[in-house]
Amino acid sequence: MKLPASLLAALAVLGLTTGCVTGTRSIGLAVTPADSYAKNPGKGTVAIGLITDDRTFENHPDDPSTPSVKGDVNALTPAARSTYIGRQRNSYGHAMGDIALPDGGTVQGRVAELLGEGLKRRGFELTEPGKADSVVTAGIQQFWSWATPGFVVLTFEAHISCTVTVTKGAKQSTFTVKGYGKNHGQIAKNGNWQEAWDIAFTDFLASLDQQLAASGQ
Repeated sequence: MKLPASLLAALAVLGLTTGCVTGTRSIGLAVTPADSYAKNPGKGTVAIGLITDDRTFENHPDDPSTPSVKGDVNALTPAARSTYIGRQRNSYGHAMGDIALPDGGTVQGRVAELLGEGLKRRGFELTEPGKADSVVTAGIQQFWSWATPGFVVLTFEAHISCTVTVTKGAKQSTFTVKGYGKNHGQIAKNGNWQEAWDIAFTDFLASLDQQLAASGQ
């Protein structure tokens, strides 16, 4: 029996939204280390200092790239807010359940891992703040993911933007580091979200390397 075109379209859209969209989806977002680092660092020692979550959350934002949660953002504690990394949406684009890091995970922690990985790739040796030649601090303006429904595919996007400051003695260098990732998939599964984040992480590390080089680090 041949199905009507309208029914086929409805089934296609339904297939796109398979997965948990009303509850909280948990995604780990591992930072993959490089296969090897410089044997002779030569850049000196560096410590990761204070990292703050400076993201702005809104209730019912028009733009899905603006952080929001299922419920009232004003009721969020800073600790709870730091765990949220995205928002799920249904086939009509309406915001649904949250996306969060697993228990104990925070956006500050993930950015610290990214900064540490990028610094090691440039030849720095990570150590404690009291023992380091330089200290790196950061403010997180954006660390968010969202999905946009289409007729046959979902578009998954992830965006990171941080203001990074490197302090060495009396000298300071401040710059912005960004990362962006996009992935397409037919099912709203963790792997499709993770792939968008993997691309964003790679982009962020490349941007960090460029900014460190430009500032003489």
